[in-house]
Amino acid sequence: MKTYFAVVSKDHDSAYGLWFPDVEGCFSAADREEDIMSNAIEALLLHLEDEEHPHARQVHEVASDPAVAQELASGTYLIAVPLVTAKNRSVRVNLSLDKGIVDAIDAAARMRGLSRPGFLAEAAQNEIRGR
Repeated sequence: MKTYFAVVSKDHDSAYGLWFPDVEGCFSAADREEDIMSNAIEALLLHLEDEEHPHARQVHEVASDPAVAQELASGTYLIAVPLVTAKNRSVRVNLSLDKGIVDAIDAAARMRGLSRPGFLAEAAQNEIRGR
């Protein structure tokens, strides 16, 4: 899984804006701080769909980029955004979990009309996306 860094900024009278120094033309916004990560992940996925993924620099490389350094000096900050792509290929995994957790997972999956693997995959995606 690649991780790209996004520059996040906010003026007092605007939404949070973000852009990716390593992904030209990729940007997003969020009205609420808690929506920044999910909006950033979605923007990254949509922008790179069917495209070659550019090189993802390390945080120190991004922070020392003159354009980014200037932004950081004025109060913006960096966030690490995971690029989670669907491979459209199932992989079998074997997990050992507490019986009580498995029962709770199964109950929650049934309530949502999902299988256990479907529920676990959705829960993992939500956790990765910070939801």
